[in-house]
Amino acid sequence: MGARKRNTAEANKEAKKSQSIAKLNNCPTSPRKMRLVADMIRGVEVTKAINMLKYNPKEASIRLEKLLVSAIHNWEAKNDGKSFEDAGLIVKNIYVDSGRMLKRVQPAPQGRAHRIRKRSNHVTLIVDSSK
Repeated sequence: MGARKRNTAEANKEAKKSQSIAKLNNCPTSPRKMRLVADMIRGVEVTKAINMLKYNPKEASIRLEKLLVSAIHNWEAKNDGKSFEDAGLIVKNIYVDSGRMLKRVQPAPQGRAHRIRKRSNHVTLIVDSSK
């Protein structure tokens, strides 16, 4: 490996040390409902985001709160001995993608059938230190 490539790799490794990622796959909530809650916490400080999710009445907020706590624990595992309160963690990026769709059939009048699409989603949450 050349010196320039090694220096770039080390710089990327140092930059990634301040952030951590948590993913939630095949969550059985429609992406539209999950995005409503995800848009609330994007760019917010982590402790404030946890409180917002804890007292939000939407069902998607329970899953996002668990995911956020997981991202915080991942960050703490990466940075030994540091606490997330001192680091000033923020929710840098959160995005919700469509997952698999279960297709079901519901009986309709006059011998017809309607298709029911049970949607799911994939959520990716990136936590980064602001300092």
